[in-house]
Amino acid sequence: MLHYFLKDWPAILISAAILAAAIGVALLVHYVAFEVLKRIARQLDRHIIDASLVRHGRRPAKWLLPLFALLVAVPATHIPKPVRSPLEHVLGIALIGAVAWVAIAIMDVLVDFMETRYRTDVRDNLVARKIQTQVRVLRRVLYFIICTLTLAVMLLTVPQIRAVGTSLLASAGLVGLVLGMAAKSSLGNLIAGIQIALTQPIRIDDVVIVDGNWGWIEEIGTTYVVVRVWDLTRVVVPLTWFIENPFPNWTKTSANLLGYVYVYTDYTVPVDEVRAELRRLLQSTDKWLGQCCVLQVTDSTEHTVQLRALMDAPDSSTLWDLRCYVREGLIKFLQERYPQCLPKARAELQNVPARENAALRA
Repeated sequence: MLHYFLKDWPAILISAAILAAAIGVALLVHYVAFEVLKRIARQLDRHIIDASLVRHGRRPAKWLLPLFALLVAVPATHIPKPVRSPLEHVLGIALIGAVAWVAIAIMDVLVDFMETRYRTDVRDNLVARKIQTQVRVLRRVLYFIICTLTLAVMLLTVPQIRAVGTSLLASAGLVGLVLGMAAKSSLGNLIAGIQIALTQPIRIDDVVIVDGNWGWIEEIGTTYVVVRVWDLTRVVVPLTWFIENPFPNWTKTSANLLGYVYVYTDYTVPVDEVRAELRRLLQSTDKWLGQCCVLQVTDSTEHTVQLRALMDAPDSSTLWDLRCYVREGLIKFLQERYPQCLPKARAELQNVPARENAALRA
């Protein structure tokens, strides 16, 4: 090999120049193309497609174009066959990886477009949460599929590995059974992810209760779900749990929620006055959705009556603030206007003269 290099060094220099020129042209095309895309994105006020394409596509394209240029240029060089064949093989494997990277980048661009088109930071976000849940779950499933197929195609380009695969084809049933048993949990979560994307028992930003933890669905991964609890802790739950277990979903059909506040008072409370105060409190805040305002006596004991104030809000976090606001307002109203109607304990004293007993009872 060294003798060849010493003998044909002019041809080698020409081959190196051809390969360097191919890389240079590919990088120049990459630079010009993405500069044009950046200008278009800037002129269109960072249109999501152009901006996302620049952000996600720059790096994979910077590898794809030179690799493709090298594969085209190698046959035009004078590289000896013992070197050319391994070089073309390595470039082919690298090109397969670059194509897979570009496919993932295109998928990320589509995800960015869908997330911008269907935003969840609005009040009526049920449709947006449905679509974003499907997009995010399917993106992770497609990641897994693309990476698996890419690795399989890379391995099949190696003749030795392809020969081993052919010899194992006769025992594919046994191998599949062993692999299925070993990957039972992972495959179960993957299938559960596809089920959740299609049937959607949960969606991004749904309000759920999981093992007594009240929170929001923050992330739906390939094998797990992240639930953000109200105190900002995170509970990580396997996907299969949501398929196999019942759980409350407060926002399954709508982001709007009904909430309630309990107030305990004396039997002498003027219910109509408290009902009017509830409506005044709700009308004084923008947290109220405006469709439900109900106050009822829902229970009574030997000492108190239970008043339930029912109200609605556009989402779960707003509902929590509204309930606190109404509870504080009703307590303040009773303290200032009807302090005698706050809960009290009554007692009747025995062996007391009638006049004093009557005064005490009054």
